[in-house]
Amino acid sequence: MKLIINGEACEVASSTLAALLDELDYEHEFLATARNNDLVAAEDRLACQLEEGDRIEILSPMQGG
Repeated sequence: MKLIINGEACEVASSTLAALLDELDYEHEFLATARNNDLVAAEDRLACQLEEGDRIEILSPMQGG
């Protein structure tokens, strides 16, 4: 399936947001996620079904000073 992930076109096999995070090797507990500009809470990622062309944003905290 083709998705736009953080502004880049990607071909993925995952059908849910939780599976996508696993496929992309993200650690779930320290992320903010959105599907088509709608925030997806961590507890809703397993039920969040992805569709062709969805825009996914994945944000992780950064350390800095």
